[in-house]
Amino acid sequence: MQLGILKESAAGETRVALLPESLKTLLAQGLTVIVEGGAGWSAGASDAAYAEAGATVTDRDAILAGADILPVVNAPGPADQALLKPGAVMIGFLKPLEAPLALSAAMARPVTLFSMELVPRISRAQTMDALSSMATVAGYKAVIDAAGVLPRLFPMLMTAAGTLAPARVFVIGAGVAGLQAIATARRLGAVVEAYDVRAAAGEQVRSLGGKFLDVDLGGINTEGGGGYAAELTEEALERGRDLITKTAAHSDVIVTTAQVPGRPAPLLLRRAAVEAMRPGSVLVDLAAPAGGNCELTKPGTTQTIGGVTLMAPLNLPAEVPVHASQLYARNILNFLGLILKKGELHVDLSDEVLAGACVAHEGKPVNPRVAKLLEAAQPVG
Repeated sequence: MQLGILKESAAGETRVALLPESLKTLLAQGLTVIVEGGAGWSAGASDAAYAEAGATVTDRDAILAGADILPVVNAPGPADQALLKPGAVMIGFLKPLEAPLALSAAMARPVTLFSMELVPRISRAQTMDALSSMATVAGYKAVIDAAGVLPRLFPMLMTAAGTLAPARVFVIGAGVAGLQAIATARRLGAVVEAYDVRAAAGEQVRSLGGKFLDVDLGGINTEGGGGYAAELTEEALERGRDLITKTAAHSDVIVTTAQVPGRPAPLLLRRAAVEAMRPGSVLVDLAAPAGGNCELTKPGTTQTIGGVTLMAPLNLPAEVPVHASQLYARNILNFLGLILKKGELHVDLSDEVLAGACVAHEGKPVNPRVAKLLEAAQPVG
């Protein structure tokens, strides 16, 4: 049984699915591990380190054709998918709800696909929650990047020349990324305010030293599945936008993190909110990969609008590849523990975690949402 580790081919991707220190338990089960040359360089792992850990360093085509198990960060392109070993299992961030047709070549082999985005958010699967792991990294890096651009210091300083007031940071969305952004901004000495449509998030915000801004949404249910916020009505969104615009006027940094899985990010910041910000202020839109929370966001582009810097990063975890890869590798190892029994593949779709994460089994769609999207995308006649 072979497990392969590829060098990620997506532009700007620096993470790797497994690190040398991840291999001990896999090799102990009798697996052969094959690694593409240079796979871990950006994440601080040399080819020599993989070889010393017991892996064999080889070329990409050999891994694609020979691997029975292929953990990845991102799905390989169609040309690579066409080389996959029939019956293999691929695990990673596969974007099955955003781009299901991009997995067609893999499904045709056929292979079994597990998407880390679809891992159920239940207690038993917390150690496999790669979305939360990457959100933690992104929330931290967003604040650090904002601090690097902001033309003022974050903490209050009392000096012989006078006192400097602390920066004011406004975090929109108190999920994993938002809470990490709050914690990081507080460590840097900023005054932090936060808003989330879920009133229950207020306790977590306050526990980190932030001030929670509450909006009366008229009793609308704001709790979605898996701990995410529900998709709100336009009326409910508008009430939040009014508060956001008002708060933006005295904020030095805004970090937005609001997303609904498999759907465009909710539009929370109108142009008026950006125009209300003071020149020199910074806005980091972490929802940029899903279109952005700000109507002025251009995903992947940093803009200056009326003196306000609007950053729209697409892959912040890839800018912290060592720790991002460490966290992701642990998520992958824990997931592999569900499908590897004494060194052999055992895919049991009666397991709710595996069933929830499975996009396709032996080439046939399993996830009902993905199956529906694939059916809708097929040409008529």
